[in-house]
Amino acid sequence: MTFETLSLTFAGEVAILTIVSKKGSMGPVFWAEMAHLPALLSAARVLIVRGQELFSAGLDVKASAAGLNEALGDRGLFRAQVAPMHLAFEGLAALPIPVIAAVHGWCIGAGTELICACDIRLCSQDARFSLPEVKLGIAADLGGLQRLPGIIGQGWARQLALTGEPIDAGTALRIGLVTEVHAGPEALFERANALALHLAGLPQKALEGTKRVLNAALPHQESLMQAVDWNAEHMTAEAITNLLRKS
Repeated sequence: MTFETLSLTFAGEVAILTIVSKKGSMGPVFWAEMAHLPALLSAARVLIVRGQELFSAGLDVKASAAGLNEALGDRGLFRAQVAPMHLAFEGLAALPIPVIAAVHGWCIGAGTELICACDIRLCSQDARFSLPEVKLGIAADLGGLQRLPGIIGQGWARQLALTGEPIDAGTALRIGLVTEVHAGPEALFERANALALHLAGLPQKALEGTKRVLNAALPHQESLMQAVDWNAEHMTAEAITNLLRKS
């Protein structure tokens, strides 16, 4: 499938999704193309999401303004305008395979909300992150406010969302928004590829079950039973043999 704002390539069982729109901006075409992503990943065991000149400057305001203006004051129309955006990120978060975000340069607004829908976030030293919606007079509404507290805690989530101020790669590492910082984009992408290959070599059903439990965010006991039920259905004799080898 040919995309305009995205590039999807495969290196064996590792899929690499690159945002190729100018400055990684996200407009109507981007959201429409993202809707096709889950159906195109049936052969992939890991997905890497990255940018081109930078990770993402966020929402393409110029391309989106007309539709949003028409919906102002009408809750139903506004929800309809935002629905494709929600579908894109919720679909990304719900993928049964691990998703690695590899961030270099700026990661702004919707870009930050996108990486919150990924499982593992890596960056290079030049990465900068922000959630500046309050400065524009709006509330972030693409999942960042819902996911950030679980990633970096309420304190930092509120500081990012309420001040709109950016943070650098070192701060992102310190607060847990990313788990690794690399010297530059080349080292970042090399590490993301190596990590993806490692994940691709792990039992696929175990990864899928782990993601389902993590994503469900159920009360403790219910979450425990969800993990148990998943194992009851999918655990294999090979898995038990592997456990015995480790003991």
